[in-house]
Amino acid sequence: MSSETESKNLLSAFQLNDLKLKNRVVLAPMTRARAGKERMANDLMAEYYSQRSSAGLLITEATAISKQGNGWVNSPGIYSDQQGEAWKKVTRAIHDKGSIIFLQLWHTGRASHSAFHDGELPVAPSAIKLNGEYIHTPEGKKDLETPRELDEKEIPEIVEDYKQAAKRAKEAGFDGVEIHSANGYLLDQFLQSKSNKRNDKYGGSLENRCRFLLEVVNALTKIWPTSRIGVRLSPNGSYNDMGSKDYRETFTYVAGQLNKLGLAYLHVMDGVAFGFHELGEPMTLNEFREVFSGPIIGNCGYTQETAETAIKGGHADLIAFGRPFISNPDLVERFRNGWLLAADADMGSWFSFEKEGYTDFKFYNGS
Repeated sequence: MSSETESKNLLSAFQLNDLKLKNRVVLAPMTRARAGKERMANDLMAEYYSQRSSAGLLITEATAISKQGNGWVNSPGIYSDQQGEAWKKVTRAIHDKGSIIFLQLWHTGRASHSAFHDGELPVAPSAIKLNGEYIHTPEGKKDLETPRELDEKEIPEIVEDYKQAAKRAKEAGFDGVEIHSANGYLLDQFLQSKSNKRNDKYGGSLENRCRFLLEVVNALTKIWPTSRIGVRLSPNGSYNDMGSKDYRETFTYVAGQLNKLGLAYLHVMDGVAFGFHELGEPMTLNEFREVFSGPIIGNCGYTQETAETAIKGGHADLIAFGRPFISNPDLVERFRNGWLLAADADMGSWFSFEKEGYTDFKFYNGS
């Protein structure tokens, strides 16, 4: 459980179980595609995270737990010992700045393509094609494919992939891990009735649809204490063709089940700026606060002012910032000093594979 040693505001310290965060600002996980074809963390990535290490908590970009989990060009992985070793330069850089960093664990599921998998189809809870225009692959833009439904006996193998990835994360020096169960990726696909039409123990009822996620959490507790494991959810999101009519019932149930586990935090994309399914009123942090008693991170579209309101009102304990952190590596200092924020970066540079649009943003006054 969390405790507070200072007044509640965005820049006050926060005790995240046994971890002392210097403020309540979180660097949101953002895929930035700088890991190269070998999907290895590198010096450029270490510089990027180090530049933003004034955040109380940093969460890495989504990191694939297996080759099967890949679905994004030049995103990092942690499914080999070499990849795990490469991440050490990032964790060292962050710890040298006195900051805390969690690794986000990722399997893209149907949000992938056979071009990532030597011609093998991507996998999903059910053989339902993601509705979208195209996907970027190592071979260029491709039409989306109907995924292969996972056999029940394959699911424990993926759970083991999560466990091994979490083990490598610990060996690489991370302070904890976040399970990516949001934004239409594999675990989210299992949670949501829109994408999960299974009739085995992983489909149908809320209990069954939540089973995979809970099995992953349980597997990770063999490596990490639950106080070092976070989970990310996106109850309002439409990204990757998500949004289920029973979203409110689903995510209330999921949060209630996670509440029993003593997690480090629940990371909720409560904003709608990333795409809203418009199936009803957006779920709020208050709804999650009613069923989840541990630390809550709010995310998506927050400003300094709205973040302060959420924290002072007790709706969230921490707030994650994404886009503002891209073009403002010194975002915390700008908040603290009332300095103007730089304009949002050109989206065309977000995934340039180079330092442009990544580590070349100026600190305040160009210093």
